[in-house]
Amino acid sequence: MGARVAVIYYSATGNVHTLAEAIAAGAADAGAEVRLRRVPELAPDAAVDANPAWRAHTDAAAHVEIATHDDLTWADAYAFGSPTRYGNIAAQLKQFIDTTGGLWATGQLQDKAATAFTSAANPHGGNESTLLALYNTFYHWGSFIVPPGYTDPAVHAARGNPYGIAHPGAEGAPSDATLAAARYQGHRLAATATRLVGSALTDVAR
Repeated sequence: MGARVAVIYYSATGNVHTLAEAIAAGAADAGAEVRLRRVPELAPDAAVDANPAWRAHTDAAAHVEIATHDDLTWADAYAFGSPTRYGNIAAQLKQFIDTTGGLWATGQLQDKAATAFTSAANPHGGNESTLLALYNTFYHWGSFIVPPGYTDPAVHAARGNPYGIAHPGAEGAPSDATLAAARYQGHRLAATATRLVGSALTDVAR
């Protein structure tokens, strides 16, 4: 039996959305049941309309379902994605995370595999600190953090970030190498979650 993976993200102009799709595809390839979900846009229409790429992606991604607490309780594993905002998580994703206190307090988020992905304009524009900020949340949840590490050549081919896939948005859309690393990260997350679920079922049987 495969794991259930929730890929939850915020994307303004589409790069994180593209990474999320690749993460989801990799998890599905590992046999997982996957939910791809976006968090709501908080910026006013005037701000979105001022950036044609932002407006174009917002309209194009309208079909992706909005993340809810049900997605968190349903999942055995999480992949969270956010663009970098001054080396930190975008407000839109942080707002969703900040609504999960009740689930955390009742232990509904613990003992699940989790990973993260991001995109900044520049290769050193805060990617690693954004990933680490997301992992701080997972520490509090009691998650099992599943970074890609240097466990596959795909990681090296995509600039070698062991914390999670990170795309420099100023270079345009994610490259084939970046998407391959994202698929690997999703596959690794799902495979790890499947082992955790299997171990839990074995403990129950005993």
